[in-house]
Amino acid sequence: MQQSDPFVAVSILLAAALLGGLIAHRLKQPIIIGYLIIGVVIGPYTLGLIGDLDIVEAAATIGVALLMFTLGMETSIGQLREVGKVGVWGGVSQIVITAILGIFAGIIIFHWSLPQSIIFGLIISLSSTAVCLKIMMDRGELSSVQGRIMIAMLILQDISVIFVSLVIPLISGTTDNLPLNLAISVGEVFLFVVVTIVLGRWVLPWLLGGVGGFRSRELFLLTILVLCLGAAVSTQIIGLSIIFGAFLVGIVLRETRFVHQALAEITPLRDIFASLFFVSLGMLIDPAFVANSWTIILLTVAVIIIIKIMVISGIVLLFGYSIRIAILTGVGLFQIGEFGFIIARQGSEIGIISDQFYSVIVTSAVITMVLTPLSISLASQLHYRISSGVGRRKAGVSDIKQKPLEQQASDILKRVVIAGYGEVGQSVARGLQEANIPYIIIDDDPERISEAKASKHPRIYGDATNVNVLSKANLGHAYALVVAYPDPMAVITTVRLAQLINPNLLLLARASRKNDMEMLRQLGVKKLVIPEREAGHKFVKILLKKTARKK
Repeated sequence: MQQSDPFVAVSILLAAALLGGLIAHRLKQPIIIGYLIIGVVIGPYTLGLIGDLDIVEAAATIGVALLMFTLGMETSIGQLREVGKVGVWGGVSQIVITAILGIFAGIIIFHWSLPQSIIFGLIISLSSTAVCLKIMMDRGELSSVQGRIMIAMLILQDISVIFVSLVIPLISGTTDNLPLNLAISVGEVFLFVVVTIVLGRWVLPWLLGGVGGFRSRELFLLTILVLCLGAAVSTQIIGLSIIFGAFLVGIVLRETRFVHQALAEITPLRDIFASLFFVSLGMLIDPAFVANSWTIILLTVAVIIIIKIMVISGIVLLFGYSIRIAILTGVGLFQIGEFGFIIARQGSEIGIISDQFYSVIVTSAVITMVLTPLSISLASQLHYRISSGVGRRKAGVSDIKQKPLEQQASDILKRVVIAGYGEVGQSVARGLQEANIPYIIIDDDPERISEAKASKHPRIYGDATNVNVLSKANLGHAYALVVAYPDPMAVITTVRLAQLINPNLLLLARASRKNDMEMLRQLGVKKLVIPEREAGHKFVKILLKKTARKK
């Protein structure tokens, strides 16, 4: 029985999200899969528990806006600059190449008309920001190399929606002044960015400072929520993506002293609405249509996955990143994005795509979203097993044959190997340099290796999860290995290989999830550093010092 009462509808959505999440967690699967599948169960094509889908769509939109808003607060301009080349030029290349291959696939494989094939190419060129962001958050890989590359590409894709939306009327012949429309859209983007930066620099700190002076958490949270949704609505009014507006105001807020409190207050709300978003995606699936059209759906999903993994992984490889990073990035971005639904709906409204085409695209999009977390986990596990297998065969052989990278044998015995040159790795390197302890850096990010080269730090460009790269660091004669990667699976793989090469090596590693910590301890890691916990200890230490002084 359908429920159109808003209160009952939202209650059903929340209960469904809870049930789906619990089942997925119980089965040790990503929670996002539970959300999507439970959405299919309660959707209009199955149980049909909710009659007013506008309520669902509104809740889902808020969830996406909050996800991007918090991402903006957690992402610095410096992080985006580190992957600027692959993010911008690689992102543009990915969109263009994927769209072209999609057009050819539509004409040659599916025998669609040219307009439908163009729509198909445009749709598959975009990935899901919400899905990728949720998966990276759950896996603790937002600041990993592949995480930063994906975020940069996704942001560029969200901006490109502006231009994609201009192409569809051109296909149908409903617009005849594309240069003027394009100039207006670019002007709107520039104006919105300028206004947001100006308000963020001068008005936002004053506003939040005034609200903070009331000492009311409710008013502070409401202010943050209004800022997020206000930015999203503003961009929607002028024809831009709500994701772009929410993300931009989040970046601006990051530069204020209120960012930590804002993030702490908004995160629980974000998680609740984000779960509703994923449930709403599952509700789009029609099981009867899937049963009757499974051959065309499977073929479409296969074509999408092959094209996107091939294009994205190839581009990342061309920019000098390792095979592991390229594959994980390709697997992470092979799904169709939520904007694909909007483009398909727009094409349906102007009559250039059929109802069957629309249903195939929607179903394929949700299936690729479901497959994404499973594929990332599988790719990480396969790489771990392959690397461990190769490591067992090569351990103790390649490392002995390597010539010492330092001239003094005594320095080699004291040397520390740092795997990962992010913020944690750079901090470790500075400390070792001040203590005159020799060290060498390993990182598979070309931009970070360039920074190390400019600073004249000893470095090796390569993936530390590869036994040959570790061997180049002469790990068999090193004193200690610090694994500072934010990617949990990369940390475990590196530790495993390091132990095979040198069982007596002092191992220190970064960890975040409970399961990862237990596995690392079993592998013999002497010291685990948990950034969140260390921050808490630091806060307590400062408070205790301040309290002691007052006494």
